[in-house]
Amino acid sequence: MDTTDPLAALEADAVAATGLDDFGDPSYREGLAALVDSLGEAQLTELGHAALAQQIGTALRNRLRIVDWHRTRPAVGEASVGAPLFVVGLPRTGTTLLSGLLAADPRRRALYRWEATDPVPPPEAATLTTDPRIATAEAASGLLDALNPGFKTIHHEPADGPTECVTLLAQHFTSLLWETLANLPTYGRWLLAVDQHAAYAHHRMVLQVLQSRAPGRWSLKSPHHGLALDALLAQYPDARVVVTHRDPVPVIGSLCSLVRSLSGTFSAADHTAYIRTHWLDVAASIVERTAATRSRHPTVAFLDVEYDRLVADPIGVVREIAAFDGMDLTAGVEARMRAYLAAHAADRFGRHEYSLADFALHPDEVRERLTGA
Repeated sequence: MDTTDPLAALEADAVAATGLDDFGDPSYREGLAALVDSLGEAQLTELGHAALAQQIGTALRNRLRIVDWHRTRPAVGEASVGAPLFVVGLPRTGTTLLSGLLAADPRRRALYRWEATDPVPPPEAATLTTDPRIATAEAASGLLDALNPGFKTIHHEPADGPTECVTLLAQHFTSLLWETLANLPTYGRWLLAVDQHAAYAHHRMVLQVLQSRAPGRWSLKSPHHGLALDALLAQYPDARVVVTHRDPVPVIGSLCSLVRSLSGTFSAADHTAYIRTHWLDVAASIVERTAATRSRHPTVAFLDVEYDRLVADPIGVVREIAAFDGMDLTAGVEARMRAYLAAHAADRFGRHEYSLADFALHPDEVRERLTGA
């Protein structure tokens, strides 16, 4: 392996750390190259360089371990991923609340943050919420809290709670995750243009590994899916899709604030101008592509959920989703969901304050771009 090539050097480190050398489908290198080429644009601090290098190394090591587990255990790859439920929609439209409520139903199989970041060996059903890797993931969260104590007022995921699929897609280096950590114009343009079918084939591989010892019917979420629903449906043709909706003005204000806060942990530069432009482009792409895919796939089951109704009547919305998904909401499951709501109040870490004006955006501009109104 040519270690003078920056990609090869990163791969060599992952091979040395794991003792494995099969990365599977080599198309992941296109995204890795775009990411590496873009890092200079991010104007990272020394801490930022270390953090991104660690994230890239973790993604490569996890990819090696997933490919190896999948390849050496043929039964894993033969198992179906049957009728998963995907929550999609723009960021900041209640997808985190909804995924947490759905995960409170023990009949569903959530993607937990700790297993998304450390998936091999795959978890055991009996220890999904007690695995020792949970403490390691929680410690990583504690480090972010120390570096950026205000961020958890914007977004917080406990290590033993559900997370987004972006961490799995990051193993193929085709993921919005990288752009929330750093401002990466070259990578951002690449991501909006690339065909994502290979990334979703890898996504399915990871789910097969994770469900091999902790099975269940998957309930998953990520706004990223709105960029690539055709690729998602190619892997999961029997998927059911819940699309969340909210007034785009608070969506964009909150989203830009989130990105500036998180990426600001790793860069002292002012990326406001890029954030306002790029994330409005990303949001518009999610809206447009989701609508286009729905028109191309009239037989796929979609359900629309309004944010205001979700906030006002979360149990009623989940009851509607359960019916849409061919399930009922038992008294026991409803009690678990009410307990989740009581423990996860939206303002438990403080109130997230944000404004479009902070990003030189006007409500009319945002609404026209995202709704045509």
